[in-house]
Order: sequence, then C-alpha cells, then structure tokens
Amino acid sequence: MMPRIKVGNEGSSCEVDAILFDKDGTLLDFIYTWGIWSERLLASCSSALGWTQERVDEMEKLIGLRRSKVDGHIEDYDRNGPLAMGTVDDLLAIVALEGYRGGGTWADAKTIAWNAKAEADAAIEAEKAARLLPHVWPFLESCREAGLKLAVVTADETAAAKRHLEWLGIASFFDACVGTDAVENGKPFPDMAQFACGLLGVMPSRTAVIGDTNGDMLMARAAGAATAIGIVPSGREISAQLPSADATVWSFAELAVES
Repeated sequence: MMPRIKVGNEGSSCEVDAILFDKDGTLLDFIYTWGIWSERLLASCSSALGWTQERVDEMEKLIGLRRSKVDGHIEDYDRNGPLAMGTVDDLLAIVALEGYRGGGTWADAKTIAWNAKAEADAAIEAEKAARLLPHVWPFLESCREAGLKLAVVTADETAAAKRHLEWLGIASFFDACVGTDAVENGKPFPDMAQFACGLLGVMPSRTAVIGDTNGDMLMARAAGAATAIGIVPSGREISAQLPSADATVWSFAELAVES
C-alpha cells in the first residue's frame, strides 16, 4: 500500500510519493524569525534615511507586518504580502525605492538597503532565531516512517534555509532544500517544485505541497502537484487567504500520513 496524506478525521486523502514543504510560516514560526529580521532591517533604514516612526509604521504595513493594537507587538503577517511571498531581493527593492523617493540616488538607496540586510542577517545569526511550529516534528516523523521523500521549497535563499533547518533540528528529515536562488523563477511559478521533484526523483503528479501562502498553492497547481494544502498556524480565517488551496488546515495536527 502506497502512502497517503489525509486531511482531517473525515477529510480527503491523496496517494503521494513525496511532500514539498514551504519553510517560513509552515515549518518555522514566521514572526519569530522574520519579525526580528524585519524590525532590524527597517530600523537600520530609518537611521540612515531619517524616517519618522510614522514612516516606519507605514513601511511595516507595506511589506506585510501586522502589529497588535493592544500591546504594539508584531502578531501576524499578510500571507499575500511581499514579506511572506516575496524574496529578500524583492524586499530590498521596496526599501531602496523608498530611499530613492526620499531624494537619494538609486546607488545610495541600494547601498543603504543592502547594509540594512547585513545588520538584519547578523541579528538572526547571533540569536539563531528559529522556532519550530507545533506538531511539525511528529508529522515529519510519520512521513519518514511511511517512506515518503521530503523537500523544502522556499522563497528564502538556499544557504540560509539550510541553516534554519539545522537550527530547528530537522535538517535530517529532508532529502533536498531548494531556495529561490536555485531556479530561474520563484513562487508562484512552478520552477521550484519541478526542480525539487527532479532532485527527489518523483513526478509532481505524485507530490503534495504544503505552504502558508497562496503563492505556494499557485506553484503547486502550475507544477501539476497531486494536492496543494494550505496551513495558517494562527488559526484565522484561511479559505479567503488561500483560495487556490485544495484543502486548508490550522496546524499539522490536522494532517496524517497513512501507509
């Protein structure tokens, strides 16, 4: 009997040979890592460009961060925004454009953006800021026991993604890790999923994709994946955020692998 991935107690199931996982917001706590990174990035840009706090707040909203109205802490993110769906280069282009609009040269604006990235990267490295989301570990163990091949497909850069998996202690579960720098076109295009399937030696039509953005779902559909499963750990309304998903869940506790 071939392994099947099952959604919910009475939900649908699909026979697969492999599963492709998004990383940020799917395996690791998005806010814990990228909240710190984004705050440091924008703080550095603000210092260099003389932004007011109001401007910093506007930039947070622009890239897709959501702060609590109660205590001001970052509590969520826009799963269809640049921070969640875009690449690091996309984010740097956004902040560089703001610097250019403020009167600087494009060269100066790009330099400020890249220096800010370096500071943000250093902050993440120093703290090893990565935290595994609930129920991920037992699900990965069940995948391994069932003999499924696993890969990570992420908008992050490959080297950084591999470090995060090591920090989380789950790198050994994966047969491949594909970052956006490994392909010509990142999400929502099919390149990353197709490349990962090639590395695993499986057909996309025998592969499930699990992610937290509609970009993940669109990538899965474009690649011809067997199923696209959306996961939003916050437990908020998810069907409207991930309209291209075949199924949506709140956590890995709602998924099972049967063999």
